[in-house]
Amino acid sequence: MRRLGRRTTAILASLGVALSLAGCGVTRGDDSRDLLMIIPNSPGGGYDQTGRAAVGVMEDDDITGGSFTVENVIGAGGAAAMTQLIGEAGDEHTLMTVGLGVVGSTYSFASGYGPLDATPVAQLMSEPEGILVPADSPYETVDDFVDAWKADPSSLAIGGGSSPGGPDHLFPMQLADEVGIDPRDVNYVSYDGGGPLTSALLGSKIDVGFSGPAEFLGSVEDGELRMLAVSGEERSPQEAFADVPTLTESGIDLVFLNWRGLLAPPDISEERRDELIGYLEAMHDTPQWQDTLTENGWTDDFTTGDDFEAFLQEQDTRVSTTLTDLGLL
Repeated sequence: MRRLGRRTTAILASLGVALSLAGCGVTRGDDSRDLLMIIPNSPGGGYDQTGRAAVGVMEDDDITGGSFTVENVIGAGGAAAMTQLIGEAGDEHTLMTVGLGVVGSTYSFASGYGPLDATPVAQLMSEPEGILVPADSPYETVDDFVDAWKADPSSLAIGGGSSPGGPDHLFPMQLADEVGIDPRDVNYVSYDGGGPLTSALLGSKIDVGFSGPAEFLGSVEDGELRMLAVSGEERSPQEAFADVPTLTESGIDLVFLNWRGLLAPPDISEERRDELIGYLEAMHDTPQWQDTLTENGWTDDFTTGDDFEAFLQEQDTRVSTTLTDLGLL
């Protein structure tokens, strides 16, 4: 377990402001079937979309036999929520959405706790990243953007919906490295989720945004934003993004994928972990969840239990190695 220093404690205390958005306002007890779903960033972001979609399916199909309260815990790019989850050790009625951004934030904020200190339950999906600009941006293609970026890297404000170490930070840093820009010259501005990032793009506070395509579907369909490229191996299956090329199509040799899943607090019983996994297996098999994957352009990467724990170990190494290689750790 990572050590939590006094400086980090102060950071998490100052940034760990909880915004509760209750789904039903129930009181959970030892005999209750009701659960809490912690979302580690603001409403409108990828974690929020994923967690609320999972909650919706489980409630609609009465999979758990109870209801959910949903709580957005904002602060430190997800590290604050991670600390809160660890503090709920032994609580068998709590889940939290997790992803590459939470893994990264625990490094960026030198947190004493990471996802491997919790109970891995399931990976739900994966998705590429998108490169977005306001509708009136001078950049018509990803080549236009890269050319301007290479000419003067620090002059362009690059925004992402995750803290340093998260997917919206790692992706532009790896892209910069691939096109010959020193990542240390990138002017990266961090936002706590897709909602604030969208506002920054629409308000011209940043020049280019990096995040999951599903978070910006409405803004692209409305003509407020444009997507220049996606980071997956193939184009997005969503109609609004059908004409958006991949980076490899644009001559940039880079594929980058994000993912999201669910954790439970540490020190729950193995029987309860298996029961939680069973809930998610039942959810995964519903037509409603399969429709959710299709509607959001998410890839069905469903993994549970020990296999998900092994994946988390790989992702922890992925983040720490990437940050070290880029000179950012």
